[in-house]
Amino acid sequence: MAPFIRKATVPDVKRIHAILMECAGQRLLLPRSLNDLYSRIRDFVVVDADEGGAILGCCALSITWEDIAEIRSLVVLESLRGQGWGRRLVEACMSDAVTLGLYRVFTLTYQVEFFNKLGYSVVGKEVLPQKVWADCIHCPQFPECDETAMLIEL
Repeated sequence: MAPFIRKATVPDVKRIHAILMECAGQRLLLPRSLNDLYSRIRDFVVVDADEGGAILGCCALSITWEDIAEIRSLVVLESLRGQGWGRRLVEACMSDAVTLGLYRVFTLTYQVEFFNKLGYSVVGKEVLPQKVWADCIHCPQFPECDETAMLIEL
């Protein structure tokens, strides 16, 4: 069976955590704790290799405020990179945003070129005060964040 995208479930959390930590070790994104993943599992979509639950990628849409959401924790295993799975994961999350009535979506990323190809534009972090005061202030990299803020209007 070919890989497919689906909503994440609680049994996926440990595998999502493993691939996020692997990619965080490569400085592709920031790490997430198991506790955070369990509490936000409804935000995630995954690339499933088969009905057995082998997770090959993931992405989350986190609601930040009444008019904006964030793409978080985008990962595709190296064996699937370059095949469009990252784009499909982000598009699934953006579709959820529109369904929820959210037409502005941002990300903080090291993957500027990837998001630029999806229509995101670089913005200053000062346009995301809700993010800064809700999450960034607790990050060990704050206030010296080296991620790039990007935004798309849907």
